[in-house]
Amino acid sequence: MAIWKVATLKESHMVAANVKSLTFTLSQWEGHMAGQHYDIRLTSPSGYQAERSYSAASAPEDEGIVEFGIQLLENGEVSPYLFELKAGEQIELRGPIGGHFIWDVKMPGPLVLIGGGSGMVPLVSMLRHHLKHREDVGQRDIVFLISARTIDHILYREELEKFSKNDPRLKIIRTLTDVQPKGWQGYSRRIDKEMLKETVGSLMGAMPMVYVCGPTPFVESVANNLLETGFNSHEIRTERFGGS
Repeated sequence: MAIWKVATLKESHMVAANVKSLTFTLSQWEGHMAGQHYDIRLTSPSGYQAERSYSAASAPEDEGIVEFGIQLLENGEVSPYLFELKAGEQIELRGPIGGHFIWDVKMPGPLVLIGGGSGMVPLVSMLRHHLKHREDVGQRDIVFLISARTIDHILYREELEKFSKNDPRLKIIRTLTDVQPKGWQGYSRRIDKEMLKETVGSLMGAMPMVYVCGPTPFVESVANNLLETGFNSHEIRTERFGGS
């Protein structure tokens, strides 16, 4: 079992309407793989403890730090506290954890990332990892399909736009399920079989790795639609999230 380590908040800023990026420094940094998560533990003055799991957004190459994208849940027990943390304050971390929902640039073939809401976080880690090695290991086809309620709920929006400009084989596709801005040219519905055929169907025969992350109903729906579209189950890896 991994041990608990003290982590100190280095900086924080909003990356979506309801998600804050928190970057911590660790004196006992061991590194993580893209897609892994950590447990965060908070302890009150009375001794009461609360734990939650959060995926890392930082790339494995970001030595000495780990970044999380924390979604604020208004009635939550942990996320409101994390939102109020100030630089220099400390929490406890355990990890990295997880060996199934991981991706490494040495893996061959195209990459398909499908994220709903804050389920984008571990997928951003994968994309950052790819971009740090694009020159050494060569280019690959990547499709990042993002589902969000509104454009302001898309995490790391400006960073993703820069990524797509710098990598001609990276396609970032968005669907907004609630409200679309004037002149919106993306999708405006939940992800369905037809959308998957249009966006990632061309990669089906190229043995892609497919990563799906988000709330449980979202993940189950997307995974079932991928299978019905014709993707093989061994190509699909899923991660469901919850927490407060």
